[in-house]
Amino acid sequence: MAARANWKGHLRLSLVSCSVGLYPAVSSSSHLKCHTINRETGNRIKQLIVDSVTDEPVDREDQIKGCEVAKDELVPIEGDELDEIALESTHTINIEAFCRRSEVDERYLDRPYYLAAEDKVSREAFAVIRDAMKKKGMAGLGRVVIYKRERVVLLEPYGKGLLATLLRYHDEIRSPTAFFEDMPDGKPTDEMRSLAEELIDRSTRKFDPKTFEDRYEGALIALVRGKATKPAKGGKGGKASAVKASGNVVNLMEALKRSIASEKSETPKSGSRKSAGKSTARSSGGSSSQKTAARKTKKAA
Repeated sequence: MAARANWKGHLRLSLVSCSVGLYPAVSSSSHLKCHTINRETGNRIKQLIVDSVTDEPVDREDQIKGCEVAKDELVPIEGDELDEIALESTHTINIEAFCRRSEVDERYLDRPYYLAAEDKVSREAFAVIRDAMKKKGMAGLGRVVIYKRERVVLLEPYGKGLLATLLRYHDEIRSPTAFFEDMPDGKPTDEMRSLAEELIDRSTRKFDPKTFEDRYEGALIALVRGKATKPAKGGKGGKASAVKASGNVVNLMEALKRSIASEKSETPKSGSRKSAGKSTARSSGGSSSQKTAARKTKKAA
């Protein structure tokens, strides 16, 4: 397996156990790496860890954990003391319960991993657990210690393996009440709702993550490439033109109507080549309905 496991141990369901590896399902290696540098020299800045009181540098071997029990009162914890409190989940993911995947609130999902059998001996036991979960339509709940912290993990069949998603704890999730309680209910008319529904219908398509890309990352890469090939000779480069606003919105109803008119003009009509040709010919001069919509829009603006 090309990827390197972030965690290795065992997956256990009652008396059935198998050797498994936990592999990251997401990657940020393709992102452009930017560092903090010295403006004068162009060299990278080196961060130095110092004592907050004495300002003296602290070597790595002298850096340990300190848990805060009161303000400015820290209890030191040595590495071997942490090893002594190691839990079973440090080496074993024990499936403690099962639930329907739909019952898990999306807010609790944190980070996905792939869970795969680590050797040929473990494949059969792994497949038994995976296939039983798939047939029953259930997801498993267990615990795993990763990055010095025990996390709840959601396990669900995914292809030939399992998708293991780390879950957030309940006390990490904020209640929406504080954010939504002061929001007005609003009373949209049937016509407004109908126009909004039409916009949804026109924009509905099968989800394809490949159609989305990080446009900021692309613009940043282009900026870096441009500066790398053409070093600036004093002065600042031109700023990218801002996207212009689409005109003044008179009210919500007018905005919905403009959106529908815009969607209609941009959506290609289906049919034969002949009808497509007619559509193209009409678009060059503008259809009567489009002209009417344009006049209304101009008048409203």
